[in-house]
Amino acid sequence: MVRTVTPRLLGRQILQARFYSRLVLRGDAAKTAARLCGRRIEAIRRHGKFILIELSGGLTLAIHLGMTGGLLWNAEPGPHARAVFDLDTGRLVYDDPRQFGRIELGASLPERAARLGPDALEVGADEFAARLAARHGRIKPLLLNQAFLRGLGNIYVDESLFCARIHPLASGARLSPARVRRLHAAIQEVLRTAVEAGGSSISDYVDADGRAGSFQMQHQVYGREGAPCTRCGTSIRRIVVGQRGTHYCPKCQRA
Repeated sequence: MVRTVTPRLLGRQILQARFYSRLVLRGDAAKTAARLCGRRIEAIRRHGKFILIELSGGLTLAIHLGMTGGLLWNAEPGPHARAVFDLDTGRLVYDDPRQFGRIELGASLPERAARLGPDALEVGADEFAARLAARHGRIKPLLLNQAFLRGLGNIYVDESLFCARIHPLASGARLSPARVRRLHAAIQEVLRTAVEAGGSSISDYVDADGRAGSFQMQHQVYGREGAPCTRCGTSIRRIVVGQRGTHYCPKCQRA
């Protein structure tokens, strides 16, 4: 998402902002719109699952897409439009059917974003191993915990654990050094491949230009319950771990 919006937003000026959801916007709609008016977009970056739009005057617009949020460039606002930003050239629409996403304007990172752990694509192997050794519990919920590591979602945890041949219920602190290194490499490989593929469009996800991702065509376990494992032919299983649907190969992935 950041890759597709950056060339369209960088250097643009916000002429008007409109907000249509009290659930999505944190703060007063009229005051937030007034503070945004006239600001120029100076940078766009990712912080875990947050999109940070840095504005002139030292303000940052933080956007978390939740489960169904999306940023659409030059789209007509539809029934699920929760915010519309009219720019000197073009329009950005925040669309979110289930309204689980959040938009927040402030002078710095939102507190909940500042508390997150290191980025999954930036954390070094040694730091990853040290953090894992210090935490107890099952590996799947731990990797989903954004305070442990920011940026991993359910799909990519399942795919990374399969790539590293680790059972989702394995104890993170009890993994051997070799398996920890393999997991660290798998996480970064899976994420980079998924980003290059535009993400996974399981239901309604599209990028800012309305294009669906294609990484779902490369899934090894996620969403493949009952299908044969691409390595060994064993049927992929689905269980619930930490209230999240979890897919794995019972033969390839050992605890």
